[in-house]
Amino acid sequence: MPPSPRPLEGRDFAAVLFDMDGTLIDSIPVVIRSWVQWAGEMGVDPRRLAGFHGVPARGVVEALLPAERVDAAVDRIEEIELGDTGGIRVLPGTLEALEVLTATDPQHCAIVTSCTEPLAAVRIGATRLPAPAVVVTASDVERGKPHPDPYLLGARRLGVDPADCLVVEDAPGGLEAARAAGCATLAVTTTTDPADLLADAVVTDLGEVRFAVHDGRVRVTTGVTRP
Repeated sequence: MPPSPRPLEGRDFAAVLFDMDGTLIDSIPVVIRSWVQWAGEMGVDPRRLAGFHGVPARGVVEALLPAERVDAAVDRIEEIELGDTGGIRVLPGTLEALEVLTATDPQHCAIVTSCTEPLAAVRIGATRLPAPAVVVTASDVERGKPHPDPYLLGARRLGVDPADCLVVEDAPGGLEAARAAGCATLAVTTTTDPADLLADAVVTDLGEVRFAVHDGRVRVTTGVTRP
């Protein structure tokens, strides 16, 4: 049974681990276009794609196609997504959060994404996202979200205890991964109904959050008024 949410107010953390798609950037239009195209090419009913948001592409393909078709199908969705960056944008609050958290120590935050390394690089470049020094991708782990491995690796690369990290996510599978890693959780409702997000706190987007660093520790305030 998942642990009960613990309020974030009054707590501080060694670092913040951000999911990317749907959390820092809005790539949903291109994701939908790419996967609908892929489904048509592969003979998959697009309705079967529901519920996979936040899961690495290989995990999605493995759930939908027989094993002998997986490798080629993964290569194809990667090719489609790499070629389409139209409409991707940085979400509210992203730039402010990353600026505060990287101002004094690059070890205060990381990106932990279900994109592969090439796809993450393309989307970071397309949005000019000021990515932190540590970026963990699906290429770095054998088991992606909802397994805890990506967040455990993100914490390890920052040199901090996962239990001392706050994860910011938009997808149920990502939140499941964060909880399994022992992290605190903050959910944004950019892609998912709030009722489906089990987290210590839930906000609309990072525009309703303020991060501050005091004595080497990260504090977070939620529910703030947008500027």
